[in-house]
Amino acid sequence: MNVQTREMTEANHPLADDIPHIESEPIVVMREGKPIAVVVSIDDVDMESLSLSTNPQFLAMIEHARATHTPGTGLSSDEVRKRLRLG
Repeated sequence: MNVQTREMTEANHPLADDIPHIESEPIVVMREGKPIAVVVSIDDVDMESLSLSTNPQFLAMIEHARATHTPGTGLSSDEVRKRLRLG
């Protein structure tokens, strides 16, 4: 997948000019050489993941789990798959 980048100064032109390109490749908006936003086709977005990634309660749950996890005490992804009979 190709990715275009635009510096903030370039991004000031009408977004409508980029719409035809967004369907085939995302556009990363940069400020002083650092990425600050991305514009993608709605077809490329997993709405559930987007919703969860912007939900403060969900993010707090993830942070709590990371903070309280003791290394070596969880299940490997292979073990989870085995227990769920996924492979």
